[in-house]
Amino acid sequence: MREQLLKDGVFAKKQLYCKDRVIAWSHLRRFQMGRRLVSEFAGRRLLDYGCGDGTFLALISDDFPDGVGADLDAKEVARTAERLAEIPGISFRLIEDLRTASHDRLFDVITCMEVLEHCVPENETRVLSDLQRLVSPTGFVIVSVPAEIGGSLLIKQAWRTLAGWRRLGDYRYNEIYRIDELVRMVLATQRTQFSRPTYGEGLKYYGHKGFNWRALRERLKRHFVIKKTHFTPVGWLGGFVASQAWFVCRVKSDSREN
Repeated sequence: MREQLLKDGVFAKKQLYCKDRVIAWSHLRRFQMGRRLVSEFAGRRLLDYGCGDGTFLALISDDFPDGVGADLDAKEVARTAERLAEIPGISFRLIEDLRTASHDRLFDVITCMEVLEHCVPENETRVLSDLQRLVSPTGFVIVSVPAEIGGSLLIKQAWRTLAGWRRLGDYRYNEIYRIDELVRMVLATQRTQFSRPTYGEGLKYYGHKGFNWRALRERLKRHFVIKKTHFTPVGWLGGFVASQAWFVCRVKSDSREN
């Protein structure tokens, strides 16, 4: 039953259950890493910030009966809550509802997976502020973002193009790089950036084009102490051909005081 509930999720269909085996494997490894990183917090309060269709919460619900998923769109949150209502213990709410004093320092572990790459600067600032405020003094914030620089970018763009030709998911809308942009991102350092295209008529957001996980890591350090960095699906190459980068963070003590 649980697997069927997962398959009905809009993101799960495009990721875990994608018809392309490589894409499905990459996302499976992503969720496996997420489960591994939160496993030491089993039974404690967990928030999945930017939960999407609730796939991750559904996968870990046996270990986190008080798990909370939060996202922006009221209709999507309601649909997710209804679809996963048969899974006991987990609940869903709007991110806006978390911006009250009663939620401050409430969660022992917060996951924020595949969210920050889409945030325009002012929204990124607000998300990082939320994460800093919501996590408990002894808690951890676990962030994952796509690797869109170095050799990873060449491999992913090639595979996205093939998936687009096969009309899988949204890959036919793959963002296109000019040659100079592609070269800059393949050779990117933490300072490399260019103007990223924005989308949306109300809430503005980015796609993946031009996202630099090394630059984000430096911005995370303003709010958090990064305790560990991981990569999936192939971690031992240190991000050279990774699909995702992971940061396990603690809030700085001086940030708590401000």
